[in-house]
Amino acid sequence: MRTTTAIPTEIKAASKREQSQVRLSSAEREQAQATLKVLMNHIYELNKGVRHMVLFTCNKKYSELAIQRLESQGIPYVLQPAGQQNLNVYFGRRECLEAIRLIVTRPLNQLTPEEDFILGAMLGYDLCAQCERYCKRKNGCKSECNGKCEGKCINRN
Repeated sequence: MRTTTAIPTEIKAASKREQSQVRLSSAEREQAQATLKVLMNHIYELNKGVRHMVLFTCNKKYSELAIQRLESQGIPYVLQPAGQQNLNVYFGRRECLEAIRLIVTRPLNQLTPEEDFILGAMLGYDLCAQCERYCKRKNGCKSECNGKCEGKCINRN
């Protein structure tokens, strides 16, 4: 079952004839294989219960391969454009994806500090690192401030 967000995507599946005419260079073939290997590792972790949800970013030209793999395994997903060349593919538990549809309604770099925190926590990122990131973003500090923002950031012990 293909599920997409309200954010429009510009992905178009090529016809069988167009697909057969596409010739990948060896570098492109290696990149496609590496992309699918990462995807398969994420699917493995999802199936083993290590993760409840995954954010997989890939070049749009490999998106159909990723979508086919998810659909063949019955894994629900949500798509979100990520710039002109890439696509964010969220996949995992349905209840997590329902929350993603409500939270991630614009590009990730435009999320509020609270939305960013929730997304990171849902993806299973280190909670303390997420707390530190949230405090820095909430206080207007840049990630590269290295403590030069006059005490607004958390001081490390």
